[in-house]
Parts: sequence; C-alpha cells; structure tokens
Amino acid sequence: MRPEPSPTWTPPPKNADEPEQPRQVRRIVRLFRPYRGRLALVGLLVAAASLVSVTTPFLLREILDTAIPEQRTGLLSLLALGMIAAAVMTSVFGVLQTLISTTVGQRVMHDLRTAVYARLQSMSLAFFTRTRTGEIQSRISNDIGGMQATVTSTATSLVSNLTSVIATVVAMLALDWRLTVVSLLLLPVFVWISRRVGRERKRIATDRQKQMAAMAATVTESLSVSGILLGRTMGRGDSLTRTFREESDRLVDLEVRSSMAGRWRMSVISVVMAAMPALIYWAAGLSQHVQGPEISLGTLVAFVSLQQGLFRPTVSLLTTGVQVQTSLALFQRIFEYLDLEIDITEPDQPVRLEKIRGELRFEHVEFGYAGQERPVLSGIDLDVPAGTSLAVVGETGSGKSTLSHLVPRLYDVTGGRVTLDGVDVRDLDFATLARAVGVVSQETYLFHASVADNLRFAKPEATDAELVEAARAAQIHDHIAALPEGYDTVVGERGHRFSGGEKQRLAIARTILRDPPVLVLDEATSALDTRTEQAVQEAIDALSADRTTLTIAHRLSTVRDADQIVVLDHGRIAERGTHGSLLAQDGLYTALVRKDARPTAATPVPGDMPELSTSAG
Repeated sequence: MRPEPSPTWTPPPKNADEPEQPRQVRRIVRLFRPYRGRLALVGLLVAAASLVSVTTPFLLREILDTAIPEQRTGLLSLLALGMIAAAVMTSVFGVLQTLISTTVGQRVMHDLRTAVYARLQSMSLAFFTRTRTGEIQSRISNDIGGMQATVTSTATSLVSNLTSVIATVVAMLALDWRLTVVSLLLLPVFVWISRRVGRERKRIATDRQKQMAAMAATVTESLSVSGILLGRTMGRGDSLTRTFREESDRLVDLEVRSSMAGRWRMSVISVVMAAMPALIYWAAGLSQHVQGPEISLGTLVAFVSLQQGLFRPTVSLLTTGVQVQTSLALFQRIFEYLDLEIDITEPDQPVRLEKIRGELRFEHVEFGYAGQERPVLSGIDLDVPAGTSLAVVGETGSGKSTLSHLVPRLYDVTGGRVTLDGVDVRDLDFATLARAVGVVSQETYLFHASVADNLRFAKPEATDAELVEAARAAQIHDHIAALPEGYDTVVGERGHRFSGGEKQRLAIARTILRDPPVLVLDEATSALDTRTEQAVQEAIDALSADRTTLTIAHRLSTVRDADQIVVLDHGRIAERGTHGSLLAQDGLYTALVRKDARPTAATPVPGDMPELSTSAG
C-alpha cells in the first residue's frame, strides 16, 4: 500500500505573537462587516425600543404622584394610553429587530459554511487521507450549527441589553441617585463571576465538540454501506455498538458538565437581583427614619420598576458573555479549517490551453510525502507522445499510483516537473487540467442519485442521447435499459445496488461523456473477476482509443499491447520497453509476468456483487 504523509490531521499552529482571544474576536467582527448597514438599522431599532421602554416608569410615577391623588381623569387617561403605546411600540421594534438580526445571523452562518466547504474543496488529497470524514462533517454541521444561537442573536442581544442597561441606569439616576448607588453595589462582583463561568464553559465546550466529532466519525464509518458489510461479516456489530455507547456516554457527561458549569454561581446572581427590591424598600424606609430627603411613593414604585427592568438585561448581558466565551471554542475550530494552508494552488497567471493534444512528459520527477525520509519517486523521466499508451507496472508500494496522481495534480511533485503539451501542469488553470485529464480508478465513487445524475456529473448539459451513447460505448446501456426505471434508477449509497463491474462501466461512461484527451487508468480492473474484467476491458479499450493513456496495471494481461511499458522498483524506473522487448530481457518484468500467470484459486471479490436484476427495487 502507498504510505501516507501522517496518521492524523493536526490543527495549524497559532500565531504566538498575538493573544488568541482578541484576535479571534476581531475575526468574528469581520464576519459581520458585509451586513453593517442592516446592523446599524438594528441598532437604531434597539435604541428606540430601549428609550421608549424606560418612559413607562416615569408615566407610572406621574399616575401615582399626580393624576390619582389630584383626581385628574384626563391626565390619568392620557398617561395610561401612553403606557399602552409604549408597550406596543416596544413590541413592534422588537419584532423588526429580531427579523433583521436573525437574517443577518443566518447569512453569516451561510458565509461560514460556504467558506469552510470551499476551503476543503481546495485541499489536496493528502489532507483527506489523514482526516476522518466524520470529523469534517462535524465541523460543518455540529460546530457551525452550535454557533447558530450566538451568531443570530448575540450581536442584537448585546446592543439591546447594553442600551437598556445604560438607559435604565440614567433614568434611575434621574429619579434618585442614592437608591441607584445601592442597586449597583454588587454589579462588579456579578461581572467577575460571569467571566469565570464563561472561561469554564469554553473549556468544556471545546472538549464537547471534539467528542461530538469523534462520535460523528464513528457513525459515518460504521453506518455506511461498507461499514455495515464489514461489521456484519466480521461479527463486530455488538463491539461497534459498545464503542458507540461509550462515546455517547462521554458526550452525556460533557453535556451535563456544560449545562451545570457555574449554574450555582449564576443562581446566586439571580437570587440577589431578585431580592434587590426588598433592599430598595429598606433603604428608602431607612432614609425616612433618619429624616433624610423624602422619597415619594410614585418615585419609589417607579424606581423599583426600573430596577426590576434593569434585572433582565443585566442578567442577559452576563449570560450572553458566558455564551460568547462558549462560542469562541466553536469559532476556534472553524477558524482552524479556514486557516488550513492550501498546498495545491492555481498560479496567479494560469495558462489556458484551448486545444489539447495530450503529450505528457515526466522530467526528473521526484516526490516524497511530508515527514518521510525516503522519496516515493526518484529520477522519473518519461515521454508519452500524444495518442499513445504508457503502462506502469511494479510490485505493491513501488510508486505506481503516486505517479498517476501527479498528472491531475492530486499531489504536486517535490522535484522536477510534469508537463502537458509542454506546459508544466502546475502552470495550468484548474479548468484546463480538469478538461484535459480523466481518471478511472479502482475505487469507483457513485453518488446516491440516479444513473443519469451520476453520468451528468461529468457533463451537466449532456442530453439523453449523449448518455445513451456513452453508456453503449462503456458496455453498460443494455443493463441500464433492462432496469425497471432505466436511467432514473437510484444507484444507492456509493453505488452498492450495482456490482463492481457495473460501477466501473458507469465510471467509464461518465469519463466518456467528458471526452478528455488524457486518460489515467489506476488499476481500474484489479478488483474484478475474469469475466467481468473482460467486459470492463472492452469498455476501457473504447474509451482509450485515440487518447493519451497512462495505465497503472496490476494484472499484466491488460497492458500487453501498450506502446511502452515501464517497470517501477522502489520509486525508480528499473526497466522500460514493449511487452516483447521486456520479456527478452528476462528481468523484473518477466518475473512479474510469471507471477501474474500463476494459477490461483478463485476467490470472491468484496466489491463484485451479483448483477442487479431487472426486478430490483
């Protein structure tokens, strides 16, 4: 097997010159910049709602101190209508600000999801060979989904509650500054407690998201079609269930810890804030007892009303601070993916080839995976004229597949260069390279969609007639036409409703639709039985006609007619020539042919399932 660069993916190093949290906050703020106009409108609505809401206690004071004692019915009615109007206006402003802020928050989440997905689409094959699929899915779904409440409501909540607190404190000062001082004595202690709770929840949230990612990876791997097949045939269903139960149990513990972190301390804040009216009444009564300045009943009731109004936004501000601390852990995981270094990039001024002949050259090519001392390929010099075929053979681990991956730039050479029509493939734009090179590998991937949709993935605008023509060339049309739903038949997860040979022929039909001038066949028939291989080989012969073909061969019977054959040994070219000339040398190639010709007992191939009958559901 081909060695991999690293067993697991690790996050990129952080910038040690800058504190992490302030830098992270600035990045989060930048996410909202495209929507600053809407956010400004939200700010105006919030400010208006806060100002309107604080007028109610003053209206109440006038009712209690003036309208009722003086029996002024007209003034009483006017003040009562004012209180109702304030409530209506506050509600209308609240609905509008919720609509706008939620829309902005969802757009920010959309931007994040799209940015992460686009970043991952730009990563090289090496990243995905060392990263679990479930981990990637968890970052996009769980981490970004976990930020939803924070992103959609935090900005509005901060502005709304902060404005309310400021407006309320100003109003309280206008009513009585002494009572205001009493009300705010414990506020610094509350802020300190909430910051400690926030840091604790952030740490737990990081562990929780990691555990959710691990559990998602387990689900993705074990509940796929291949995972179910492996688990059933190995009798490991109970073991997999036990592993999942253990991971789920760890997640339960983290969820409980996350919910309870600082709960008692925040409860103390709630109790103290709820008890503040009693303290206010006590302070007012004490002031009267020591013959201090008189506080009217209306002023006292209005002040307590304001103080109770201060309770909700203050607690909400403290809670929002805790939520922000928790969300920073999620943002950090998302930013790790956005900060991934893209090692295969398009040049600033890419070359676009209008007409591609298909001439391939490997010039002094060297390649090695990161972290490995010995290169996988060394000193590779090959010339493949347009329209000719090159077969690459060798023992497992000799570098055959790696060589084929250099042509479509799944990896980049670490030395030398690979050229297409005289242009280094690293200088070509991605669209030209994708149009020029078609790949058919041993591991065929089909989407859980219809046959037609899978074929049109190569050419979205393809007509039905083109689909049929490509399928005929790939020796698969008759089988598709015999199915109850024909080309509308859903292939199933990873194409498991079709046999290995049928999937290969569908992949070949898909490549025929693209009509690439260069074709890379990476052991496309090695997992098939002899009968199926013959049918697939006929499809490959039709596909390879008049194209430059690079074939990575396991079964040497499929490459005898190649224009040139190269034998790789430990990443170097050991022999080259035609089938006949290599046999005459009686070297490595001859040994491989003898080994390949050795009779072996027929064994079933896991990917080669029975043909899908016309009665299949």
